[in-house]
This record gives sequence, C-alpha cells and structure tokens, in this order.
Amino acid sequence: MNPEKVVFGFFIVLALTLNFGFFVGEIENPEHHHVFELFAVVVVNLIATVLKFGDRSQMGALLLATSLVAILQLIAAAVVWTFAVHVYATGLTPDVMASIVSLSGGAMLANVISVILLIIETVMLRR
Repeated sequence: MNPEKVVFGFFIVLALTLNFGFFVGEIENPEHHHVFELFAVVVVNLIATVLKFGDRSQMGALLLATSLVAILQLIAAAVVWTFAVHVYATGLTPDVMASIVSLSGGAMLANVISVILLIIETVMLRR
C-alpha cells in the first residue's frame, strides 16, 4: 500500500463529502449552511489541489483541472458570503444564500468528477 496514494485519496474524498454536507439543506435557508463548514470545504479543497500538483500524467492534469474549478467556485462562494455580511451588510437573504449554495454545488460536481477520475485511475492500474 502506498501511503502517498492513501493521503491523496483521503483528501479528494474528504473534499467531496464536506462539500456535500454544506450543500445539503434548503437552498435559501442560512440555518442549513454553516460558514465554518464552507471554510472547511475551502481548506480541504486547497489541500487536495496542492497534492495534485506533482502528477505529470494526463489523468493528473484532469484531476488538477477539476480541483482548480472547485477552488474557484468555493472562493467565489466565500467572497459572496463575505460581501453580503460584512461589506454590503445586507445579510444572508434567500437570494444571497441560494447563490452561495449554487456555487458550492458547482464545486461539488467538480469534486464528483475528481472522485470518478480517481476511481478510473485506480481501476486502470496494473499490478
């Protein structure tokens, strides 16, 4: 068993599951989507992205691309949250919360693609 692959797989799957946990709930209800959960999703996705930088294969390039898409959408969600609460002081209205959760959903889709690619890569390995 390769410990590097275990850590790599762990962070990819953790990124997906944390993102799913943030995404689930009524889309416009801020009580169903916690800011610290979004923070954890961003941090774990950043770690997963950094772990993907060393792979120079075509599959590695696709994995990195999906991670970059997820990070872009999660950071956009965090910026929307920050601006709504601290800059514009409008608070988490249903419209704002729906935008944040929708961006998180796009990141979750990118994370699903990452996990599928990881499974494909694992299946294709020859012993």
